[in-house]
Amino acid sequence: MKSLQLLWQATLKNLGVMCDICTTFDGKTVERRFEDEGVSFLTITLPGFCEDFQKSLDRGWVDHDLFTGFRFAGGLPVFLGGFLDLVFDRRSGKLLDDPSIDAIFAIRQLTLMFSKINLRCTERRNRKAIDGYLECEKEVRKSDRSWTEADRLQFSRLSLLAFAPLFSRVERRINQGELRGRHGPGATADRLRGNAKYSDLHWTWRLEREFSSVDHLIPNARYHDRLEGVDFLEPGQEKPVKVTLVPKTLKRPRIIAMEPTSMQFMQQAILEVMMEEFERDDILSALVGFNDQQPNQLMADVGSFTGGLATLDLSEASDRVSNQHVLLLLSRFPDLSRAVQACRSTKAEVPGKGVIRLAKFASMGSALCFPMEAFVFLTLVLMGIEKQLSRPLTRSDLSSLRNLVRVYGDDIIVPVEFVTSVISTLEASGHQVNAGKSFWTGKFRESCGRDYYDGHDVTVVKVRQVVPTSRQNAQEILSFVSTRNQFYKAGLWGVSQWMDLHIEKVLRYFPIVESTSSVIGRSSFYRPSGLVGWDSDLHRLLVKGYRVRTVIPVSKLDDVFALQKFFLKRGVDPSVDEDHLDRSGRSQAVNIKLGWGPAY
Repeated sequence: MKSLQLLWQATLKNLGVMCDICTTFDGKTVERRFEDEGVSFLTITLPGFCEDFQKSLDRGWVDHDLFTGFRFAGGLPVFLGGFLDLVFDRRSGKLLDDPSIDAIFAIRQLTLMFSKINLRCTERRNRKAIDGYLECEKEVRKSDRSWTEADRLQFSRLSLLAFAPLFSRVERRINQGELRGRHGPGATADRLRGNAKYSDLHWTWRLEREFSSVDHLIPNARYHDRLEGVDFLEPGQEKPVKVTLVPKTLKRPRIIAMEPTSMQFMQQAILEVMMEEFERDDILSALVGFNDQQPNQLMADVGSFTGGLATLDLSEASDRVSNQHVLLLLSRFPDLSRAVQACRSTKAEVPGKGVIRLAKFASMGSALCFPMEAFVFLTLVLMGIEKQLSRPLTRSDLSSLRNLVRVYGDDIIVPVEFVTSVISTLEASGHQVNAGKSFWTGKFRESCGRDYYDGHDVTVVKVRQVVPTSRQNAQEILSFVSTRNQFYKAGLWGVSQWMDLHIEKVLRYFPIVESTSSVIGRSSFYRPSGLVGWDSDLHRLLVKGYRVRTVIPVSKLDDVFALQKFFLKRGVDPSVDEDHLDRSGRSQAVNIKLGWGPAY
């Protein structure tokens, strides 16, 4: 892990030159504290410093209740003091009238660059995350009981106002039998991967009542005899979702829940139809996003400059969406509601805790989790706005909220004038607004991975993997090269140069290539270079370097199940992969191989 500290030191030196300040003391401080505290200083302590820094930007001054664990001199911490002096007044701690944007970026870059590195949490932190998951379930149930009849009526009325056209079209297509299931590439609770999912012979009676197995498990009724081997599960026999911990930060893991294959299959079917109809709704597509984060980012940029828009972030967003809210959301569309509930898993297998019943709609892992949480959040935002206005909203009001309100997952943007009422409504409904990542009083805003201060982009480059030491560490190499190129494009050429020197010890060939090249190489404003050649057939420049090679696992499929896969294929073109009946699923191995490839 020493290499991470050296990478931090290279970044400090580069940013010190950029801001024209001396950084010797800061470098010695990190060197000392890294020796004492280990990698957690870079991955946990420094991100905490940044959270306090952003609070100070929001407040307009530095308070001594912040920056715990760091010594003060005057009104500011000593650590990163040269940068802080360009943002705040050292005597009073107040925000300068014209703070340095470069210094704001530098402080955030130095404190956040390892905040999302892919390292496993300690067992103690994993257990704490599981305990939090169970506690969240209790709080969802408590919140359900606290809702009044007036709350339910308002929620139902506003959801009808916003989503009636969408839900009615989706329900009509379900009733017309237009759903076609699809399998995703990921793992499932029953441990099926690749083509094995097509030969899954488990179905639930809840699914059967809404989605006949004749229509979804076999190519057509001619193969009805194949259903004799299907195991139809009663509700008590259904496979629970499998709660799993995956790396997020060193401070806490991310919790996801792997769905059973049959449930995921029909969730994807509903999702596909819902997204097709959603894109046809001009008002909804302006208020909610699923595939394009740029509108949220642009609105955050505008909010940082004008101060008129607030950016809100929710903690444990997916796990706090109650199924009761989803039932209310769909209460006027009984066929759609039954379809959604039929493919919703009702139980979860929690590591070390056994199987529990779920009050939440679904955790991350369900194909319907993302759209349903967005629809619930938008409805709650509208409730907060309506309470503030003290009058019922109309469809024309929704149209007027374009470019003022937008929901993308748990990233929510609302006008500042409504922020207090919206937060109150969200929290009264069982959701937690993350105070450390929600902004509306100062000039800092963040949404969907982009950060802005006073109309300036101050988004930082984050290191996702440890520094590679061998060509065998293919994933680490790919991540390291990607990070190097991000630093280069961000103008931190001193950092990218340090990374070049390191990667050249691991890779014998590391040419300059365009971002579209399949060769692992460095981005540069100069034209491609290295050991070059010429493709006389395609008349294009070649460079020698390493290329990614993935190994798709063996997963054979034949007979009726292969025919079923063909009928479930989208589009009229043939399958891109001619070996798809022999190999399928996510690659189990990624490696790199030396060869020639296009420079562009």
